[in-house]
Amino acid sequence: MKEKTIENILAEMSDILDTRQQERLREVLKTAFEQVVMMPVKSEEQQREQANGELLQAFISAKKIEGCSEKTLCYYQSSIEALLRNEQKRIGELETNDIRSYLARYQEERGSSRVTIDNLRRIFSSFFAWLEDEDYIAKSPVRRIHKVRTESLVKEVINDEHMEVLRDTCHEIRDLAMIDLLASTGMRVGELVKMNREDIDFHERQCVVFGKGNKEREVYFNARTKIHLKRYLESRTDKNPALFVSLSLPHNRLTIGGVETRLRQLGKQAGLNKVHPHKFRRTLATMAIDKGMPIEQVQRLLGHVKIDTTLHYAMVNQANVKMAHRKYIG
Repeated sequence: MKEKTIENILAEMSDILDTRQQERLREVLKTAFEQVVMMPVKSEEQQREQANGELLQAFISAKKIEGCSEKTLCYYQSSIEALLRNEQKRIGELETNDIRSYLARYQEERGSSRVTIDNLRRIFSSFFAWLEDEDYIAKSPVRRIHKVRTESLVKEVINDEHMEVLRDTCHEIRDLAMIDLLASTGMRVGELVKMNREDIDFHERQCVVFGKGNKEREVYFNARTKIHLKRYLESRTDKNPALFVSLSLPHNRLTIGGVETRLRQLGKQAGLNKVHPHKFRRTLATMAIDKGMPIEQVQRLLGHVKIDTTLHYAMVNQANVKMAHRKYIG
């Protein structure tokens, strides 16, 4: 780049300098440019992308330090990048109507649910609130975009009869132990696959799990789970420290996808719809509240930071509502 610049200068001066003067000028310019780093001038678009990218990476780094999972970080980054690509503005120039219009177009073009749109709104709100807190912008443009109203759907749980049918479908002691552990502890599938054999305390019928943000907590299992877990571990011949491993060689640690696939297979064999790990968690929360466990204890059991999340997971049995109405009101 330096040579090209020197040649351009000499070309501009060629009509007023003779050959000797041009050579002297060339030497002077070479000496002058020795300590100079020359870079091409970036276009406005490149400058904008670089500035936006630096702020986004700073936000992602902050969320990583806070303990967000890689999956969450990827979702945050891809969602915000899509917004910035679409709007073609510097982050500090984005206005409330820009983001409202983007969300409206996103929903219309993709036919997304209101839950998806509200998830995007929450991501943008988190991003711009962080920028405001860190003094990168004066005020978050998402402040005036309110929560998207979503339909309140009653989500299914696994009743006692279906749970027994599912257990009867298990021909592998591993699957039985896995179902019992999910059902009796209400742990997340991500917590299940991280567990090692040494995390189990059979004497106290409890185990340590690492939840979101690598927060450690104790969960508890029943006698049935203890028996099946012991039988499963005693049947294994591999040296893998993981609590649950694949049935075939080389007996690798089960992944979240592996657990989800296996539960779908078992549910299909049992004639049950939508059997997945989270359904066991929701079932435990509903059953605990239904039997009178204080909501604060259910919150602690499930490892929720906010009690609103616990209330969202749990359904109250309608028959109990009817009985309570008769008892307290009717």
